[in-house]
Amino acid sequence: MALNPMALDLSGKKYANVAYEEKERLFDEVKADDRWHHVLYGCYECGICVAACPSARFYDFSPRVIAQAAAREDVDLMYTLMNDSVWDCSQCFSCDRCPRQNSPGQIITIMREVAVKNGLKTAKEALEGYGRIIYKIMSTGSQVSPDMLQPNAFPDWGGHVKEISDNLDVWRKALPPETLHTTETGWKITDKTIVELYLIWHMTGVMKLIEGVDEGLFMILVDVMEERLEEAGYDDISFD
Repeated sequence: MALNPMALDLSGKKYANVAYEEKERLFDEVKADDRWHHVLYGCYECGICVAACPSARFYDFSPRVIAQAAAREDVDLMYTLMNDSVWDCSQCFSCDRCPRQNSPGQIITIMREVAVKNGLKTAKEALEGYGRIIYKIMSTGSQVSPDMLQPNAFPDWGGHVKEISDNLDVWRKALPPETLHTTETGWKITDKTIVELYLIWHMTGVMKLIEGVDEGLFMILVDVMEERLEEAGYDDISFD
C-alpha cells in the first residue's frame, strides 16, 4: 500500500503555529454551511466508510477519522485534515453507505470549499496542476485531449501521465476520429456554449474561488471572458 508521504498527525498539533482562533474561525465557517446538518449524524466507528473508500487503499487517508473529528468538533484536528487529508479524497461518495447516514465525502466537499475560499496554502498547492485544465475548459469549452498529457507538460502529475502518453493509441480510440491528431480539444464547442459556461462560472462564484487559488490564472481568464462576453453583447458584466 502506497502511503501519503505526509503522514497524518492525528494529534492535531502539526499546525501549532496557527492560532487556535483562526482554526476555530475556519471550522465555524464549515459548520455554518447549509449542508452541514444533513451530512453528519454521529459515528458508530463501524469502518464501513473506510472499507468502501478507494482512496483509503492507496493513501494514509480515512473518511472515518474525518467524520469522528467533525462530530467531536476537534478544532485542531479538523484544521490538520483540511490541510493534509481532504485532498486525498476522490469524491466518489462511496462512503455514503454509512448506516448512520453520515457523508464524509460531503463533509470533505465543504472543507475543501472553505480551504479554497480562505486561500490556504495547501489548497493552492493541491490545485496547482489543475490550473492548466481550468484554462483549457474556460478558453475552449472543452477538456484536454489525450495528446496533451505528456510528462514534460504535467511533471507534477506523477508517473501516471507517462503511462497515458505511452498508450495514446488506446486513448485515441475513445475520441471522435477528427481528434486523432489534435492537441486542442476533444470535440467542437460552440461560442454560445462557451459564453454560457462563462456566465455560470461568474454568477455562481467559481471565478472568485479561482482568484483565491491562482490570481494570475484569474486575470488571464478575466481577459478571455471580457472579450468573449462583449462580442456576445454582455458588455455590462463586472468582474470586480
